[in-house]
Amino acid sequence: MDASFDRLLTPRLVLRRFADADAEPFAAYRSLPEVARFQSWDAPYPLERAEAMIEWLGEHHPDEPGEWYQVAIAERESPELLVGDCGFRPRVEEPLVVDIGFTLGPAAQGRGYATEAIGELLRYLFEDRGKHKVCADCDTRNDRSWRLLERLAFTREGTLRGGYRDGDGWSDEHLYGLLATDWRRRRRSGEALVG
Repeated sequence: MDASFDRLLTPRLVLRRFADADAEPFAAYRSLPEVARFQSWDAPYPLERAEAMIEWLGEHHPDEPGEWYQVAIAERESPELLVGDCGFRPRVEEPLVVDIGFTLGPAAQGRGYATEAIGELLRYLFEDRGKHKVCADCDTRNDRSWRLLERLAFTREGTLRGGYRDGDGWSDEHLYGLLATDWRRRRRSGEALVG
């Protein structure tokens, strides 16, 4: 576990631990149907659920195998104002393989924040935590998410047809992976990791 984790900085953002004051804005943007559309929760997202999650995060540290750890995303100029979150989960069977996810409120979308935040999260996971592989999945209809992953050098490793329930039906999802060796090679060559 990374007991010392506090925050990660990018040119415009701070990725930090959640604070109690984040519960209301967190529940608010996760309650929007357009935000929840391709996510694993249903809207509305109850405030009590947000408060419980933040309380749990306050008692835990990143890198616990099998546990999702959510990180708050805020602008550096206003680090107390939540604009989104990203999370990661080391797998139980192999903690050097990590799953990631990300969500931004509508006001923060379309500004490159997700690319910047996930780029820094990848640096943290590969450089600071020594991970071997980072994985992500997304609904095949969620063009913005899978395009972001591809900008960050993820490889589409497959598509699961009818892999999860979506309301009354079933949806397909793309599976992505990024190996530490590929990420390091691109960094060494100076190749841009974003589009």
